[in-house]
Amino acid sequence: MSNESVPPPPAPPAPPPPLPPSGQRNTGMLVLSYIGLLALIPLLVEKNDKEVQWHAKHGLVITALFFVVWFAISILGYMMPFFYLLHMLSWLAWLVIAILCITKAVNGQRFLIPGISEFADKF
Repeated sequence: MSNESVPPPPAPPAPPPPLPPSGQRNTGMLVLSYIGLLALIPLLVEKNDKEVQWHAKHGLVITALFFVVWFAISILGYMMPFFYLLHMLSWLAWLVIAILCITKAVNGQRFLIPGISEFADKF
């Protein structure tokens, strides 16, 4: 036995990072699906991804519904000042719904809104 030290074997190379689940590969497109008219981008670009298509259609329907409600409240606001409060609350409601939808979409789920989600499924 000699006192010479044997060098340790080289460390194995690090494994490649795992691929993200398929629902998270298009995170940017899923987020764009719920940012107003920017939902047209994933709708037109990701034609082969059914999940992104569903979220883009859902986001467009929510945006269209919000604009209809916003327009109606704006007209009523000219007649009765009370509706200005509803105008601000409608913006807040749209923001909360958009955040909930984005959060669910990024996690691979769907935020279903009765009536609206069924309407979006028809397209």
